[in-house]
Amino acid sequence: MKLWVEIRLYRALKFWNRRADISVVMNNEIPTATAIHADEVTAREREILTVVEVARFLRVPKSTVYKLARVGELPASKIGKHWRFLRRDIHEWMHGRSRQS
Repeated sequence: MKLWVEIRLYRALKFWNRRADISVVMNNEIPTATAIHADEVTAREREILTVVEVARFLRVPKSTVYKLARVGELPASKIGKHWRFLRRDIHEWMHGRSRQS
């Protein structure tokens, strides 16, 4: 390949994948990695989970998740006939329970 084609391809990939900045700019490695990690954590906290995902996360049967959501002990929203949970709320609920014990 010609050099200018390789440079164009590299630039396209670099901007397509923000993580490429980590290996290119050595002096700025930690702040870039931290910024990307913070974005991923924030997005993950806002993630909406299903009953199956919450049951897997809590390592309990689905029936337990349904029961806790129905009685209002587990923070949840019912959309039509489906229960949905915010990952952040489930984490806070777990931490609150461990402090009570």
